[in-house]
Amino acid sequence: MLDFLNFSAGFTAMLVRLTISVIVTWFIIFRLYYMKSRRRDFSFTFMLIHIAIFFIVFFMIFVLEDMKGKTSMGIGIGLFGIFSIMRYRTDAMPVREMTYLFIIIALAVVNAIAEGVPMLELLLTNIIIVVAVWLCEISLKTQPSKLVQYDRMELIVPERREELKADLEKRLGLDILKIEVGAVDFIRDMAMLRVTYKGVDSSANSVIKLKNSQLAEF
Repeated sequence: MLDFLNFSAGFTAMLVRLTISVIVTWFIIFRLYYMKSRRRDFSFTFMLIHIAIFFIVFFMIFVLEDMKGKTSMGIGIGLFGIFSIMRYRTDAMPVREMTYLFIIIALAVVNAIAEGVPMLELLLTNIIIVVAVWLCEISLKTQPSKLVQYDRMELIVPERREELKADLEKRLGLDILKIEVGAVDFIRDMAMLRVTYKGVDSSANSVIKLKNSQLAEF
């Protein structure tokens, strides 16, 4: 019974590193990423993936620590598998979301394997990552966009672009900055447009890419 209640020597230190890692990740996701994208689905995914990978890496090292020469090889294979999960998705992930996914995975790995690293150095490493993300966010002026299936084919020609913009602004209720014409289906009288607009609108920006099944008819 007493053995059941005992914790390993490194478990308390792990909880401290986990706390730091979760706080830093929460700040990156909900104060830097979510404030601009308003994507609750990705925010949910990022946070849970971070926590899960932290524990995977920590216990993988804990189990392999007595295997001597096999430890480095095992950790290397494990990390390769962890970073490979970024390809485990049904639809292509936008570049910005993919970058954030890489960052939160890297944070989980760095904090999980930082046993023996002075706490000040670990905190400084996390702060550097946060500052780097923040600087990139404020320097990159991105605007939200969405794909629209459009039915008024007569307006997609360059000469009637202002009429097209006015019609889309009336239908969508958005201040449109740019319109790009993509796939065109003359049989169904439909066109695929990418509409870039001002500000952040959570309802309009909740889907930035149609599923492959929705694009199959184009």
